[in-house]
Amino acid sequence: MTTGPPPRIRTPDQRLRVFVSSTLRELAEERAAVREAIERLRLAPVMFELGARPHPPRDLYRAYLEQSDVFVGVYGERYGWVAPGEEISGLEDEYRLTPRAMPKLIYLRDPAEREPRLDELVARIQDDDTASYKTFGSPEELAELVEADLATLLAERFDAGSIHARPDEEALTFAPVPTAYTPLIGREADVDAVADLVRDGGHRLVTLLGPGGIGKSRLAIAVAEAVGDSFDGVVFVALENVFEPDLLLPSIASALGIRDNGEIPLRERLAIALADRRLLLILDNLEQLVEASPELVHLYTLSPRSVLLATTRTVLRVRGERVYEVLPLATHDPASPSSIARAMEAPAARLFVERAQSVQPSFAVTPANTPAVVGIVQRLQGLPLAIELAAARVRLLPPAAILARLDDQLSLLAAPTRDLPERQRTIRATIEWSTGLLPPTRRELLSDLGVFSYDFTLESVEAIGAERPWAEEVLEALTDLVDSCLVSSSDVDGQAVFRLPVSVREHSIERLRAEGRDAEMRDRHARRYVRIARAEAGRLGGPDQRSAVERLALERSNLRSAVRHLVLSGDAEAATDAAFALFLFWWIAGYLGEIGVWMQQLLDRVPDPPPRARAVAAFYLAWNGMWLNTGPELPARLDEASALFRSAHDDIGAALALSAAGIARVAAGDPDLDAAADRIERGRSALAADGVVWGAVLGAVALGRLEWMRGDNEAALVRLREGRELSMNGGDLLTETIITHHFGRALLFDGQVDASADSFARSLEGSVALRHDEGIAYSIEGLAAIAAHRGQFRRAGVLSGAAESIRRRTAAIDAPAFVFHTSYLAQAPDPDEVRRGEADGREYGALEAAAFALAGAHEREPEGVRT
Repeated sequence: MTTGPPPRIRTPDQRLRVFVSSTLRELAEERAAVREAIERLRLAPVMFELGARPHPPRDLYRAYLEQSDVFVGVYGERYGWVAPGEEISGLEDEYRLTPRAMPKLIYLRDPAEREPRLDELVARIQDDDTASYKTFGSPEELAELVEADLATLLAERFDAGSIHARPDEEALTFAPVPTAYTPLIGREADVDAVADLVRDGGHRLVTLLGPGGIGKSRLAIAVAEAVGDSFDGVVFVALENVFEPDLLLPSIASALGIRDNGEIPLRERLAIALADRRLLLILDNLEQLVEASPELVHLYTLSPRSVLLATTRTVLRVRGERVYEVLPLATHDPASPSSIARAMEAPAARLFVERAQSVQPSFAVTPANTPAVVGIVQRLQGLPLAIELAAARVRLLPPAAILARLDDQLSLLAAPTRDLPERQRTIRATIEWSTGLLPPTRRELLSDLGVFSYDFTLESVEAIGAERPWAEEVLEALTDLVDSCLVSSSDVDGQAVFRLPVSVREHSIERLRAEGRDAEMRDRHARRYVRIARAEAGRLGGPDQRSAVERLALERSNLRSAVRHLVLSGDAEAATDAAFALFLFWWIAGYLGEIGVWMQQLLDRVPDPPPRARAVAAFYLAWNGMWLNTGPELPARLDEASALFRSAHDDIGAALALSAAGIARVAAGDPDLDAAADRIERGRSALAADGVVWGAVLGAVALGRLEWMRGDNEAALVRLREGRELSMNGGDLLTETIITHHFGRALLFDGQVDASADSFARSLEGSVALRHDEGIAYSIEGLAAIAAHRGQFRRAGVLSGAAESIRRRTAAIDAPAFVFHTSYLAQAPDPDEVRRGEADGREYGALEAAAFALAGAHEREPEGVRT
């Protein structure tokens, strides 16, 4: 990298570092003589036999070179050893890697019969106008030459930096860009994008914006390496320990090698030194000096051809600023978010593995620890510093144990690495560094935001803020937190949505608890989301269902958090009211099992809740059990829940539980199907009378399944066709997808293959629109059966494997009596073909599998084919 004028050599007592390059055994005497000459000048020799391996790896001698000040090359007859997989020897590689601006003193032994490749290297050196070379005959003569040349070089360069130099003659010594000791992972696109911004000259100030630990400084170093040849010099201004705004310009001047001797104002000295130079000035950790940001605009005038690259946790808000947001590393493949195998190829996982192996070389990725590694990086939201700190723990803990302890991130993620800045030694220090820069009202808002889980809206922040110090300036305060990278903001369907990083949220919760405000803020939060649940519940069962689901999906984490808080605080009525109102949403979102767990916790905390609260809890517990344990006690438990609903004057709840009791009998294989049909029909009729279309449609689905149990597919078609018409008229997309899928089964059983495929495809499209993973699994199982029927067994296997993966992830299990697609796959003449397809399909995400399924869903059945 070109760094401007030659660097001023430091005085002897500052231990100038001299890198010595030569073959080892051949020139052992000469190396000893050179070392003695260097040490006589009280300089520091950098020589591998003083502690390094005989054949050091490339990254090791490159690190030594980057920390050295002078290159001394001593060449005899041998070209040197070429390591396996390399094309040149370490001897030639050391010369090639030497920075162009570093002084190079070359000494050739004469006479010598040099190997051909060494002759070629010497010829290139002789053509290099940045290197000087001389010949020597003995080690003693070599020592005299080296000592004399180093003394001369030292005197020339020290004189160039004399304090008596006039400002217009001043030779700048730029603060070097720090050496990167670890590879940069997953930032290739960022490096290219930022390099383009600083290189094209159209942007005077490029700000790398991101929270602490995101990797801004490391990215800036990589950009400097990429664009150095486009500038007269690259200057690194370290500001992490500079807190006074008045010290910004002096710090920049110091990094440029400009001394403020008081003779003329510093700004004028900067103008003289920077005039006509095209420099890249990296201002690292500028966030605590934002008040001095206007000074940067003056630098534009002082150095009109230079570019400023700042790393900061907060937007500077000055003219000419071009913000580049540094985002977390990807933690999964967007096409298949649930694929563990693909997630291991994501940058976040690769970073974890690389850092883990750096502290524990024996660490290896195995099938057993892969899910834990993926879980760690996803739990840490792709934050590089957090990942590195977690990876450092593999010396003590396996990945599964690290993952289990990540609920307490702030104590787990502490760095054993002693040379990190104090603010990066722990995640806690990183957060406290950022929050310490905020005014008190912003810190209080950040603490209060800790009650939110993941995504939340401005309206929700306003709703919990009554009488809080920040209530009157909530928009401005939230903007400041976003600008400080302590809160992230995104646009979801035209609405601003905010989120706290997990570690920041944990820090905020700690503060709330320490200040004794945790319970109060959680009560406010729960009241807000109970109101949202009640407002949206009425839209879940009709034509507004999709809109309601989208709104609730946006708030889903906070809805769950609110219900859980009500459960843990023993508020049985509010908890069960919110839980039951959102029954359809919990189903679509895949949270019914979780709600069941909370209902059990509620009964444990409140042994004698009011009848309706008990009814809701009993209904959820039995509903989940119906798909996991089809024992004879489940119908009785649902009958009991129905009776409890009736005693609480909840007719809809009573009818729904009654229908569910009939469904439980069918799922359990109860031989008394008439009794089951009676319960389903009575519940269905009651729900239809009350205008609960979705409930009546689900009843029709249950009656259709019951007819299959009786072996009467014609009767099932009648029941399902009636329910399908009802669902389409009612505008309820969820139940339409459910009954359309079942209707597709009946059509397939009837031999109407093309119509069946169309029905499964329609059901799949509706499930995708709702992001209903269980519905997607059902539909692609239907299309797997269609593919197998058509002889497309590899395709059928892919769809079956994808459905299996979705069901395993969401714990959405169909009753064994109603699983049908496997019988079609069993007809494959080559079972291995199906198995290979299933293996591929297990790596598909739900939406990816849906797209694959729909791509071939509407093929037509060949003439004359019917089963």
